[in-house]
Amino acid sequence: MPLPFGSEREGNCRVGRPSWLRRWRLRDFSSEILPVTRPRLTKAFGGREFHGYAESMFFKRRRRRQLRAQPLPGEWRSIISRNVPFFDRLPPEDQRELLGHVQVFLAEKNFEGCGGLQLTDEIRVTIATQACLLLLHRRTDYYPRLVTILVYPSGFTVEEKRHLEGHIWSEGREGRLGETGRQMGSMVLAWDAAKSGPTDPSDGKNLVLHEFAHQLDFEDFAADGVPALGSHSDKLSWAGVMKMEFAALRAADETGIPTLLDTYGATNPAEFFAVATEAFFERPRALRRQHPRLYNELERFFRQDPALYSSELAPRR
Repeated sequence: MPLPFGSEREGNCRVGRPSWLRRWRLRDFSSEILPVTRPRLTKAFGGREFHGYAESMFFKRRRRRQLRAQPLPGEWRSIISRNVPFFDRLPPEDQRELLGHVQVFLAEKNFEGCGGLQLTDEIRVTIATQACLLLLHRRTDYYPRLVTILVYPSGFTVEEKRHLEGHIWSEGREGRLGETGRQMGSMVLAWDAAKSGPTDPSDGKNLVLHEFAHQLDFEDFAADGVPALGSHSDKLSWAGVMKMEFAALRAADETGIPTLLDTYGATNPAEFFAVATEAFFERPRALRRQHPRLYNELERFFRQDPALYSSELAPRR
């Protein structure tokens, strides 16, 4: 959920953006996400800066290739099979790609246990595998705006100020299972929800996929439900379908009509994209049947067809 949250301490973990995340440098972003040409870089930063940027990109790509090529520890593989059931249903080539992404993700992201939680490989690997499912078949910089993942044993609370109407606001504590923000550089997850997410596709809910969909949304420096798309025609097609589907979900929410998509997606376009991502990977056959245009847009963006490997039960006749 992309609303920024407070900086109060919860348990033994500070919820908020660490001070050391406040300085972003150009070299923190891959050329795959920030495609700029050599002349533009040279003009903007001068020859020295360009060569430094190019050198950092070269070493980053080489380090990532080496990480992807490393054998996965046997215990990690057992954790994935036990906690992330969809993995064993993936084609062998997708399994290899996903395991390579997991290696890079775990090498580059910092995990912190909060509220007394002792971090283990099970926690890190289970979360990383789900997060990296969203990266299959796509050029990626591994969620470049995310540095730290804070994990609580279960739900946590935050202070929230909510606008009611006019000049009226309400303040209070609110329970959460997960949260991330465009300018935070961090994400908060409840471990029990993160672990249970991939085990029951019938509920259409997956906390990790939801929060990491927000991170994909942030890659174009906005939180508007529109991730970084390839072409102008892709953007036009995406906007047309998402606008229509979002309006339909809001109408269903207001009238109480049952929906496949979680009505939390009616909150705003950013939440709609995150909720639609959950349904796409958890209930792909139902989504394709009930929302074919939405399914096609997500299939084109993610370059996957989860209906091919989903364990979703067939609908009753």
